[in-house]
Amino acid sequence: MTISALAIPVVIVAGVVAMASIFIVDEREKALVLRLGRVVDVQEEPGLGVKVPFLDNVVKYDDRILGLPTSPLEVTPLDDRRLVVDAFARWRITDPVRFRQAVGTGGIQAAQGRLEPIVNAAIREVLGSVPSTTVLSDDRTALMNQIRDEARNNSAGLGVEIIDVRLTRTDLPEQNLNATYARMRAERQREAADEIARGGEAAQRVRAAADRTVVELTSEAQKRAEIVRGEADARRNAIYADAFGRDPEFFAFTRSMTSYERALKGSNSSLVMQPDGQFFSYLSDDGSSRATPAPAPVPPRSVIEGEAETSEATGDDDLVTPTVTDREGNPLGESAGVKLTPVPESLATPPQEPSAVVTPGEGTPAPDGEEEQ
Repeated sequence: MTISALAIPVVIVAGVVAMASIFIVDEREKALVLRLGRVVDVQEEPGLGVKVPFLDNVVKYDDRILGLPTSPLEVTPLDDRRLVVDAFARWRITDPVRFRQAVGTGGIQAAQGRLEPIVNAAIREVLGSVPSTTVLSDDRTALMNQIRDEARNNSAGLGVEIIDVRLTRTDLPEQNLNATYARMRAERQREAADEIARGGEAAQRVRAAADRTVVELTSEAQKRAEIVRGEADARRNAIYADAFGRDPEFFAFTRSMTSYERALKGSNSSLVMQPDGQFFSYLSDDGSSRATPAPAPVPPRSVIEGEAETSEATGDDDLVTPTVTDREGNPLGESAGVKLTPVPESLATPPQEPSAVVTPGEGTPAPDGEEEQ
């Protein structure tokens, strides 16, 4: 009984000693075995560890990736425009011994207090070397990688590794927003005005070229129209001259009748002049005594063609081309390209007598072509 009574306390003591000399390391942790404050062992693999009971102390650190949110930081880029920057860093413990030596008993909280100034300093240094447009752009991966590398180099003595740094917010200070937005609006308005001016200039060039083309085409068309109209008028005048030149008296009579029609048009037309004036000469004398006798009537073309064939058959060649000249002796219709058709000699127009038409102001013409006494 005495041995059994003594064995139970021994077993209990042995169990307590065994429990005190064994510790468990989780897969998410790293452990340091400290003896009187000095590191005597490092347990980085998960599983059971052994220590000296009641003498060694085990300190465990989180082996996972940890986050470090930084407070809003005001930085000044290269163009002296202040920006408010929020960043977020991710880090992990890589060397538990050095980490213990650097932060002491403070652990994770002390390490974050040491890392935040390092990250802020890296942010100020990198963002201060570039203009604000680069910081405010959508693609800031290169900047964040530079901040990460700078912070990683500066935190190497803490036994930690900066895995990543992200800029979560980059804004202007509240007091500078209105001025900045106004400046941005003015810049955009200036660019819009430049674009509108360039568009207006291009439109003016196109419009001027189109107007010039219209003027050239219109001028060319008017030129051709005037040429055609002039040629037509020349032919018309030649035909009129050829027709009226055969009987100038009839031409004068026709013109007088046209003048009467135009002057006496209307229900209450009034003319104040001498009754025996030149204007009313054809109302007292129809001018038949001064007319050129009309030639003999020309038979139908079929008859003329028959006579021509007969003359050709008999060998007669009595067709002649009428010769009609103006007052200057030039053949009528020649300038307009009008050629008179040859007719038998018996049908030719007799020689014209001198015109008895008297121009206004010369007095009343004498009948039968006699000269005025």
